[in-house]
Amino acid sequence: VLLCINGTGILNSWLRKQAKGNGTSYDYDQINAMASEAPIGADGISVLPFGNGAERVLEDQEINASFYGLNFNRHSQPHVFRAAQEGIVFALKYGFEVLQGMGLQTQLIRAGNANMFLSPLFREAFVNTIGARLELYDTDGAKGAALGAGVGAGIYGSFEEAFKGLKIILVEEPQAKQTAQYDQAYGQWKQILKKQLLLT
Repeated sequence: VLLCINGTGILNSWLRKQAKGNGTSYDYDQINAMASEAPIGADGISVLPFGNGAERVLEDQEINASFYGLNFNRHSQPHVFRAAQEGIVFALKYGFEVLQGMGLQTQLIRAGNANMFLSPLFREAFVNTIGARLELYDTDGAKGAALGAGVGAGIYGSFEEAFKGLKIILVEEPQAKQTAQYDQAYGQWKQILKKQLLLT
């Protein structure tokens, strides 16, 4: 079973290209640091990150990306950067709920130390929204996908065998207080998504 959100990481890349400081684009470390300045829930901003074509998890609807709750008097770049990363996580959470409806349970996520998982804020939002332990390995997503496919194809007898030799470099667990805050933000995000789906 593959959970693929078409328009997620590209949102972070798109924002980096649009936002500038002193006339030059920020790098990802700067974006991550700025995003961490904003509170969980980005002070009411929600981002639907579906701007890269039709989404399978939305039954092939193309609703595009959108920002909600933006207030020009109190929101700044850190709020927007955080809302974008949270929006990506919330889209994944929505996909996980689809998988749960199919009978799949999520207790442990193994990921490569690459892409969005390089962001401490993204990892925090991810574990506390998904509600699962995260094990980050010294590898990348492409190798991880290949190893997972190898288990499915019977090349490896188990995930333990497939991951043998890979080094865990970080483990993160959900924290009750943060989980409650992310649950509230996700609830707001999901209501916005439902309304948008009705309009499409």
